[in-house]
Amino acid sequence: MIRQRVIAGIVFGLLICTTLSGCLGPEEEKIKIAFKTQDDYDNPDANPQRLADFIAEQTGMEVELYPISSDLAAIEALRFGHADVAILDGGSAWLAWQQHGFEAILADQKSDGSNYYIASAWVLNSSDIQSLEDLEGRDSCHTGWLKSAGMLMPMGYMIGQGLVEVSGDEENIDSLRTTIENHFGNASIPGSGDVYYGYGGAFRCMTEGFGDVAFVKTTSYGDHCEGNDWCLDRSEYRMLEPAFGRVPSHSVMVNADAYGDSKTESITMAFLALNLDSEGKSILESVMGTSGISEVDTSSHLGSYSAAIGSIPGIAAYFEDKYGN
Repeated sequence: MIRQRVIAGIVFGLLICTTLSGCLGPEEEKIKIAFKTQDDYDNPDANPQRLADFIAEQTGMEVELYPISSDLAAIEALRFGHADVAILDGGSAWLAWQQHGFEAILADQKSDGSNYYIASAWVLNSSDIQSLEDLEGRDSCHTGWLKSAGMLMPMGYMIGQGLVEVSGDEENIDSLRTTIENHFGNASIPGSGDVYYGYGGAFRCMTEGFGDVAFVKTTSYGDHCEGNDWCLDRSEYRMLEPAFGRVPSHSVMVNADAYGDSKTESITMAFLALNLDSEGKSILESVMGTSGISEVDTSSHLGSYSAAIGSIPGIAAYFEDKYGN
């Protein structure tokens, strides 16, 4: 009789426990990572399950991959609690921060160890252009349509500073093309495969006199001029001040409101451990496509990018459409 009462008490206690949030804790002891997955991998090293297994080993928690097909799907997974972590590029990270308050806790590294590159305008040293104010009516060289350093950052910065006036519907991204065409003389906005496409192409466009200014990166001379006959000596170029701001690398984003600081800290430390041994570095390279990862905070990592591109007409709607496909 006593034994039956004890068993009944245990069962009753378990029933009560399951009605209380977190009492049994299976969800709290699990980390769910939103990630684009596929059924088979030609290169087994690229399988994101390697990342899940590594994070599980570091945290002592179960780690599950939540399959998504787009960055917008990853944001929605964070929003509705289907995932705890998502790895997003600059545009989608900005959208997740602005619309939902999600936080960037980590970011992948560029080849020089930084978590960003800086967008800037270059001219020939002999040019009479001395400032951003002098660019109206001059011929411009962009890296391509809606590229970060070649278009979104410079145009967003100059629109935000009142140096460029938006032409057309401020809720439509196509107004940006009209704005560029109305502000500059001839604007080179090349497509993929064109000789002036990309960072090197835009720098060459300006060097060869097709444009008066190139919207590229602060590192563009070093990145593109070694071994290229079309390049001039470094002394033949100069950058205009100020630079347009930082373009962020991919961010590891979390919905910090969905769980406590302890879990966020565990996730952060586990990802940082990828930097410390050969297996972790292999996962960074093969699964995440980077040489390293750094701890960041949202405002410093996304702030200047947000301040610039937030002025682009229709940018939020554009990113929603882009990441929904």
